[in-house]
Amino acid sequence: MARRWWTLPLLLVSALAPSLSLAGLAFENTAIVRTIELGGSLVHVSTTYAVRALEPGQTTYQIALSKVERAKTSWLEAKVKGRTTPLELSEDESSTEHLLSVSLPKALDVNGTVNLVLETVQTHATHPFPKQATQKEPQLLKYETDLFTISPYTTLVQRTKIKSLTPNVISYTTPHDVDIFVRDGSVTKSGATVTYGPYHDIQTDTDFVEKYQQSISVHYSFDYPVLEVETLRRTAEISHWGSNLNIEDRIHLHNAGPTLKGHFSRLEYQSQLYQRKQAPHILSDFNLHLPPGVTNAYFYDQNGNVSTSHLRTAPSVTKGSKATQYSVLELRPRYPVLGGWNYSYTIGFDTPLQDSVGYDVKNGKYVVGVPVMTNIPGTVINDAEVKIILPEGATNVEFVSPFPELSNSISTHISYLDTVGRPAITFAYKDLTYKHAGIIYVSYQVPLSAHLKKAVSVSAAFFSLFAFAFMARRVDLNLHRK
Repeated sequence: MARRWWTLPLLLVSALAPSLSLAGLAFENTAIVRTIELGGSLVHVSTTYAVRALEPGQTTYQIALSKVERAKTSWLEAKVKGRTTPLELSEDESSTEHLLSVSLPKALDVNGTVNLVLETVQTHATHPFPKQATQKEPQLLKYETDLFTISPYTTLVQRTKIKSLTPNVISYTTPHDVDIFVRDGSVTKSGATVTYGPYHDIQTDTDFVEKYQQSISVHYSFDYPVLEVETLRRTAEISHWGSNLNIEDRIHLHNAGPTLKGHFSRLEYQSQLYQRKQAPHILSDFNLHLPPGVTNAYFYDQNGNVSTSHLRTAPSVTKGSKATQYSVLELRPRYPVLGGWNYSYTIGFDTPLQDSVGYDVKNGKYVVGVPVMTNIPGTVINDAEVKIILPEGATNVEFVSPFPELSNSISTHISYLDTVGRPAITFAYKDLTYKHAGIIYVSYQVPLSAHLKKAVSVSAAFFSLFAFAFMARRVDLNLHRK
């Protein structure tokens, strides 16, 4: 199965500058346009490379990332502009540079051109500035990045566009010592967009990086809570006898916005709700999109059941059909979650088994699809663990993750009415975003004897109980005189 997402968190990497001297003259960048869409916990970056081949038969193009940028990148994908099929993307594990090799769809002749798009999602790339705010104050964030987009090849012209959700941009950096690269102006602002460049004739060698590369920052207002899921523990239990798939998520949610300055005022909070002017760094409620046909949904925290939730269920769809609508679970935490505050809770629900499991008649295997996560909009999951519990007696277990996991393991899970326990597969992930909302596919076999084992064991238990009661009734415990 092709993997469309690549993560290399375990590679040992060093500075980018020495790697640039290794680049040849195979390509020339006629233009580079980098677009940065600012957010809270997530920042989306799309970089377009207008490439021209200088040598015949070129099939691999290299993209360079700085050390800091690669550390912040949680998801990346390369493709030809205007197409949806991702290109093969790899990094040499034996090298120490941040050079990503992109396989072109076809070899380019001399002066052949192609437009490549590298899309990335950065996590933990922003921080609140100032770090504290009262309940009435706005939420201000700061984002920092490099001024120039580094490439192993010569770049004729490049620009960087940084877009905020609102025009309320407090400040931005003005570059210095770049007059030899500009013709109109080094930085401009129009509405919610700050544009750096265009910069001309960029030679990104070692001397250039040391002399001209500099950090730029944008200070902006963000009108939504900055949320992070510190830990996610998902358990998916497959029951053939109950004909359902039960999913339970234990979540530790953290508001990474500015911490509260002073004390919390319930009166001020209720007044803001009444006037519909709630501070953007306060989380009062949020919605989750659940699969169609969910039943028995529940929501509780450490104090017990939370009744301030509402489920709108969409009708179930058959396996293989595309869902046109989702079930919506409206959640309202027990208390408003301000910046720096945490909230731990558990949600769970059942879905019909026929919506998730199929049967392959040829090899006698069941195939089940389990979602990696239920996405909370605009949220990064720092640490995730997904545990899939198969039916008792399942054998020949195989699985495919939609993207590389940090680790996986197989264990035995024992529940009620089990005899020898159920096989369970556990996947570990890190820094998950909405781009990682894929499906884990697991195939397994369940012999007829395993299907009957539970029925036989339950029948034997009841028979033993009735036999004991039958014999006990015939035992005379009264004391008789001789």
